[in-house]
Amino acid sequence: MKNRLKLMFAKLNIFRSLKLRIFLLLVIVGVIPSMFVRYAVLQSYEERAVEVRSSDVQTQYKILADHLITYGYLNDTSSEVINAELEQISNLYDGRVIIIDKNFNIIKDTYGISEGKTIISQEVMECFQGKTISNYDNKNHYIEITTPITVTIIDPENDPEDGLEEKTMVEGVMLTSLSTDTIQATIDIMNKQAVVIQVIMFVLLVALSFLLSSVLVKPFERVTNAIAEVKDGFNTEQISVPDYLETEHIITAFNAMLGRMKAIDESRQEFVSNVSHELKTPLTSMKVLADSLNSQEDVPVELYKEFMQDIADEIDRENKIINDLLSLVKYDKTHAELNIEPVDLNDLIELILKRLRPIAKKRDIDVIYESAREVTAEVDEVKLTLAISNLVENAIKYGEDHGYVRVSLDADHQYFTILVEDNGMGIPEESFEHIYERFYRVDKSHSREIGGTGLGLSITRNVILLHRGFIQVESELGVGTTFTVKIPLNFVGK
Repeated sequence: MKNRLKLMFAKLNIFRSLKLRIFLLLVIVGVIPSMFVRYAVLQSYEERAVEVRSSDVQTQYKILADHLITYGYLNDTSSEVINAELEQISNLYDGRVIIIDKNFNIIKDTYGISEGKTIISQEVMECFQGKTISNYDNKNHYIEITTPITVTIIDPENDPEDGLEEKTMVEGVMLTSLSTDTIQATIDIMNKQAVVIQVIMFVLLVALSFLLSSVLVKPFERVTNAIAEVKDGFNTEQISVPDYLETEHIITAFNAMLGRMKAIDESRQEFVSNVSHELKTPLTSMKVLADSLNSQEDVPVELYKEFMQDIADEIDRENKIINDLLSLVKYDKTHAELNIEPVDLNDLIELILKRLRPIAKKRDIDVIYESAREVTAEVDEVKLTLAISNLVENAIKYGEDHGYVRVSLDADHQYFTILVEDNGMGIPEESFEHIYERFYRVDKSHSREIGGTGLGLSITRNVILLHRGFIQVESELGVGTTFTVKIPLNFVGK
C-alpha cells in the first residue's frame, strides 16, 4: 500500500515539473493549430470543388434545357437525341436526371423508376418561379440542382409603338443529382497525405520540444546546483545565473539571503565569543583571587575579607550577565508574551527614578523628571520598567560627575514619548548603528570599570519593538546623549 502511494505521489510530482510543462505546451501549441489548419484546408477545398462542379454542370444543364424546348421534349419524350444526351450526362456525372413538366408530372427519369409520378417540393416550386437552386448534401456526397426549362416568347398584347417585348415562361423543371464521390476521393487522399505529414511533424515536434524544454530549464538547474553547493558548504560565495530575468531575480534574492545568513552567522560567532569572554572573565578573576589566598600562609583577616568581597563582586557580575542573557533570549522572541494592562506612566517613571537616584547620588548626578501631562498607556509594566531602567541607568553610568540626567514624558493622541537626556561623554556618530548590538560598547575600558554587560540597550530595543514602538538616539561627543522612545498609547497585537 505504501509503495502504491509513493508511486502515485511520484506520478503527481512529475506533472509539477517545469520541464514537462514546457514540453507539453510546445507539443500542444504545435499539434492543435496543425489539426485546425488541416481541417480548414480540406473544408475549403471541398466547398470550392463543389462550387466549381455546380457552376460547370449548371452551364451544361441550361444548354440541355434549351435543347428540350427546341425538340419539344416536354410534349414528346421519344427524341433519341435528347434521350442520348440525358443518358450521357447521367453517366458522366454518375447521377440522375428527372424532367418535370408544368403539371408537376415526371416525364423522364434516367433511373426509370419515377416516370408518370407527380412531384411537388419547395425546390421545384421555386424553380417554376424562375430560380436555379443548388444544394449540397455532404453526408450522402451528392449535389442536387433544379434548373428551369424556359421558353422566350414575344408578348402579342404589347403596344407596337412601344416596341416588341420578350417574355420568359417556365415550361418545366430539370431536377438533377450528381455524385461528388470523385471530390470525396480526392479529399480522402489529401487527408491521408496530411495525416502522414502531421505524424512526421509530430515526431519532429516532440524531439524539438524535448530539446527546447531541456535548454530552457537548464538555467534553473544551474540555480538548483549552485544553491545545493552553498547548502553543502562547497561554495560560500555569491552565485550568478543571468540567463533569464526570472533566474536573475531568484539569484538576487538568494544572494541577499546568503549575505544575511553570513551576517547572522558572523553575529552568532561574535555573540558566542563575547558570551564566552564575558562569562570567563569573572571566573578568571575569582580563580586568581582564590589562588592568591591559597598560595599564602597566615593570610591577614583584612586581606582575606577584601579578597572574599572581590570574589563576591565577581559572582554578582557573573549573575548579572547570566540574567541579562536570559532576558535577552526571552525578549528576542517575536512571539514573546506581553502582559498588557493600563499603566500610569507618571507613577511608573517616578518609581524607577526613586530606585536609581541612590546610584546617581554617589556621583552627585541630579536626576530630573519632567512631565507635560498625565499619561496612561496599555503596556507590559514589568518589561517597560526594565527598558526605561536600562536607559536611565546607562545615562547615570556614562554621565559626568556632578552632572544631570533628565527624563521627560509627553503624549499626543496616538503615542507617548519618553526622552532620557544626559550631559555625559556622548557617543560617536559611527557607533549609532552598533549600540543596540549585543555586548557592543563605545568605550570598553570605561564600561569595564562601571560593570556594564553590553546587553542593556539590546534588551531595551527588543522590549520597545514588542510594544510596536521605536527608539532613536542623538548624541554629541563631550556634550551628551538623548534617547527618544515612542510607543503607541493603545497596544495593537499582530
